[in-house]
Amino acid sequence: MQATSLKQFVGAPSKRNAATPARRGRLVTRAEAKDIIFDNASRKKMQDGINKVADAVAVTLGPRGRNVVLEQSYGVPQVINDGVSIARAIELEDPVENAGAQLIKEVAGRTNDSAGDGTTTATVLAREMIHYGLQNVTAGANPISIKRGIDKTCDFLVEKLKEFARPVKGSSEIKSVAAISAGNDDEIGQMIADALDKVGADGVLAIETSNSLETTVDVQEGMEIDRGYISPQFVNNAERLLVEYENALVLVTDMKIENVKDIIPLLEQVTRVNRPLLIIAEDVAGEALATLVVNKLRGIISVCAIKAPGFGERRKALLQDIAIVTGAEFVAKDLGMKVEQTTLEQLGTARKVTVANSTTTLIADQANKDEIKARIAQIKKELAETDSVYDTEKLSERIAKLAGGVAVIKVGAATEAELEDRKLRIEDAKNATFAAVEEGIVPGGGAALLHLSELVPAFKETLTHPEEAIGADIVMKALRSPCRMIADNAGVEGEVIVQRLLGKDFEVGYNAMYDRVENLIDAGVLDPAKVTRSGLTNACSIAGIMLTTQAVMTEQKREKKPNLGMSAGGMPAGLTM
Repeated sequence: MQATSLKQFVGAPSKRNAATPARRGRLVTRAEAKDIIFDNASRKKMQDGINKVADAVAVTLGPRGRNVVLEQSYGVPQVINDGVSIARAIELEDPVENAGAQLIKEVAGRTNDSAGDGTTTATVLAREMIHYGLQNVTAGANPISIKRGIDKTCDFLVEKLKEFARPVKGSSEIKSVAAISAGNDDEIGQMIADALDKVGADGVLAIETSNSLETTVDVQEGMEIDRGYISPQFVNNAERLLVEYENALVLVTDMKIENVKDIIPLLEQVTRVNRPLLIIAEDVAGEALATLVVNKLRGIISVCAIKAPGFGERRKALLQDIAIVTGAEFVAKDLGMKVEQTTLEQLGTARKVTVANSTTTLIADQANKDEIKARIAQIKKELAETDSVYDTEKLSERIAKLAGGVAVIKVGAATEAELEDRKLRIEDAKNATFAAVEEGIVPGGGAALLHLSELVPAFKETLTHPEEAIGADIVMKALRSPCRMIADNAGVEGEVIVQRLLGKDFEVGYNAMYDRVENLIDAGVLDPAKVTRSGLTNACSIAGIMLTTQAVMTEQKREKKPNLGMSAGGMPAGLTM
């Protein structure tokens, strides 16, 4: 009896004890409570947030637009005129208003990503479309039908814009586009035009901070590689620590050269023709490097070796680019080729080679122009398909290197605040210029959008659904707002200017700088068609999303309870050591 009861006690825990481990193992999480606002209340609050962002951004529009000061958590406040930078800095306290602000920031951000300029115009357009759209939705119109009308009108106007756009003619128009984008700064306009003349439409304009007060443009001739000499023993200009050769032969390979036997046959051939040799390989090390250095120091051969630029697949692509520019044959291990079997015919030629500690510049004339064009077209196709910012930057650099054009604009200013503002203006001007070269130009000053609005009534007749026609009306009214805002910022009654321009030719608009109505194409007030198109499509997209919003969910604010028991240092509250 005793044994039995003992067995029961040890081997069979009670139900309460058996359940304890399971209860301990259960993880309980509590979701944050949400506030939900519906219908007009949600849309009204979001619209308040949109208006706050748009009002802050709109003051910068036009040649007489003002600046906005952004407080920094450290350092000097930023004084800027750039719409997207202002929008990105805005965070509102009310979560629903902030949701609206984030939507309008998306318009500016998307326009900046696709065209690089026109962010203020896009923000003003989106605000007006949302304003007129909400009036109709509140009055009982169907937001889905209105959105459909907005989208159809947008597609029609984009096609019309392409018809009206014309290609950029000459350096003077490039200067005008850049100057207008930089806030009517002719000096910046001239600088961008000069730089683009030198590097071409496929070139790259880099913007850096200058050490002086002046802003200058440096054009790098030839193809620059971000790799320097493997050994300083190759240096032949001891004063400047450079390797400088003219009419040099170029070996391009993705192999690692370590053994002497790999390189000797080629060195013998090069010695016979008595020309310098530049070796671009994955690496040159061991006996092979020692042989090159010894022969260079003895004056038997003029040679320099550098490591191949880039990494992985990008390295192969860059080596192929170098081979095309120098007219060399790429000695690739994938194809079973060997360095020891390389002949002089497989080497490229560089008119001038300059190798520093960390960079190499090749100036080559041997390239086949058709091969370069084909290569650039191939890279442009890759560029169109990628959505990575890093890949876009690297592919653009490769195009520029192939085209032989990289210009560096070194921005100088008296103060830090002026320097930041100037850099942003030059960035906008650069982006606007490339956009103009890509898709052509239209009259600036909001005139293109204003005159496009005059085409909407005829298009509205083709819409059978009455609420889709309301969407077309909304776009028509909104398209007149950038011109009105430019005039308001210039101290003139905007609506009066809009009425004066209606019915005029497409090229005629309001020149706010000189307060006159004139042919803006002749006056040099130009906008890139791509910038106008991007602003219109992004504004229509966000307006449609906003109008179809029925509820907004935000996290409830939870007040942090003060920890009365312990201080931050781990001591009881009120006690110090």
